[in-house]
Formats: sequence, C-alpha cells, structure tokens
Amino acid sequence: MRIERPIVVALIALALSVTGDSGAQQQTSAASDSGAATERVLPPGATTASVLWQPSMNVFRRFEVPAELMYEFYGAVLGFKQLSTLNVGNGGGVARFQAGAQELKLTRRVANRHYEPGGVQDATGLRLLTFYFADESALMARFMEHGLPEPVFAVVPKSDPRSDSRSALVTDPDGQAVELVIVPNATVEQLAAIEVGLTVADLDRSLAFYRSFVGLEELPPVRDERFGTTKHSFRHGATTVTLRSFGKALPADNGSGGIQYVVSDVEHVDALAKERHITIAQPLQGLRGFDLRTIWLDDPDGVTNYFAETGASRAARTSGTR
Repeated sequence: MRIERPIVVALIALALSVTGDSGAQQQTSAASDSGAATERVLPPGATTASVLWQPSMNVFRRFEVPAELMYEFYGAVLGFKQLSTLNVGNGGGVARFQAGAQELKLTRRVANRHYEPGGVQDATGLRLLTFYFADESALMARFMEHGLPEPVFAVVPKSDPRSDSRSALVTDPDGQAVELVIVPNATVEQLAAIEVGLTVADLDRSLAFYRSFVGLEELPPVRDERFGTTKHSFRHGATTVTLRSFGKALPADNGSGGIQYVVSDVEHVDALAKERHITIAQPLQGLRGFDLRTIWLDDPDGVTNYFAETGASRAARTSGTR
C-alpha cells in the first residue's frame, strides 16, 4: 500500500466541516453553491467506491473531558503529531492528529447526538480505535512518563491475521476504547494503518451498507477472541472498518465518533444515498468561504459517514485522474 496523492491542502479545508451540526449556520445549500443539481442516472450496482479519492478514511471522536487531556493522550502518549487546530466558529474547534496515513480529529460533543459510556460491548456505535506501533518499550515509557497505567500486552491469538503481534486494550481520557498493537519489524505500510471498530445491532444491514453502498474492499471474517465474537472487516487504503455485533438489545451511541471520506464527486454520493434510501443527516451543501461540499449520512446504527468534495479532489475528477 502506497499513499500517493497529496492530501494536505484538501484536509485543511475538510477539517473545518467535522463538527457538523454545531457549525451548520456557516454552510450554504447545494443549489446556491453550484446551481441546481441535475438528476443522476446511476449504473446498476453503483457504490461510492468509484469516487473515493483519498487513499484512506479519516476518523473523528467527540469528547467532553478537558481538551488538554485528550491532546496529551493522543499526542504526547501515543506519539501522533498534532496538526493545527482549526476554528469552525461557535467556539468549536477541530484538533487534528496525523495517525499514520489518516487524520484523527477530536471535537466537542454536539447536542443532537446520543452518547453511551462503556466499552466495545456496551453500546452500538464507533467503540474502538486500533493503532499500530513498532516499539513497545518506547510506548510503555511514554505511558509511565505521563502517569498513566501501563498497558498490559498479550499475544494476539493465532486465529487473528495479526497473530505475530501483541496487543493491549486501554481507554482514552474520555473513557473511549483504544487498542494498541505492537508489530515486530513493522513496515511503513503497517504503521500507516488504523482500524475503526464499530459495534452494530443488525450485522446483515451493516454489512450491506459498507459492502454495497460505500463499496469498501471486504476482507475474510475472523474470530475475535478478545471480545468473543467474529469481526467483519472492510478496507480502503490504509484504513479498515471492522464490524462486531453482540445482539440487538444494546443502547445506541450515535455521537461518539464517525468516519470521513474525501471524494471526487459528492453529487454521486448524494444521488446514490437518495436512490438507496440512506438516512441523510445533513444534505448536500457547501461551507461558506471554503471550496468544500459535503453530505452527512448515517449508517444503520446512526454512525456518521460523511463525504466531502474538496477543490483538490474535484480537480482530480475534472482532469480525468480520478
């Protein structure tokens, strides 16, 4: 896996849209942004995969603890480079960290989303982020230096494709689960990857969403001994989305996190969402003052999947490179 497209400029503008509802007054309708949209005729079996431009997905987490604690954990402790924090108005900000080949974005909670405490098995929603490291001793030293409990690493079971690795489960300052995986002799590509863990209520519906609507590359299911279930994974470039299910009776958390895609044609996503009757949380619209158009969708568990077309990604489409 090679990360070939320059995405920094696109992500600076894109980060401004991450807080969503709290900054809605800054946005403009699609009609005023680009004129009336024409009706799209989509080919049979269309997905969003044909317009995914960034060779990874970004992920965001919303939190309520003091921001400095989150920045310390993901920056100083986990060692991710903190990028510029962007002001989106209304007192909101997007703290950006370079986590491998994608960005981790930290924002405050918003009022119209629901949050549930606990771990991976306690609610549906985005419940786990997995990061990969090469040096276990250096990571442990940073935990100790910052007064945090040392992670307890164990060998990954042979049923897992990462069976030559060691992993530990910890929580960030907001109480959200983080898996740390130590990969011996890790390659650049391995360290560039992250895994976004979703707990889902209806596995079949969620599989259909990420397989047939988003169109991610589906990987073989594997037994997850840590959580006593099977995990079903989908990959796009450096980012893997993993689905786990523990039944339909769990409370729903639709606010703690979400997935962000950079696309070359957001109107394709809009047309496909309407055709497939996907829940549209925020319709196709622009962000005033920025060359950016977005649509916010909810997956079957209400997890935000939002798609953004930037000036750079649009230029790639119009030039025929994507």
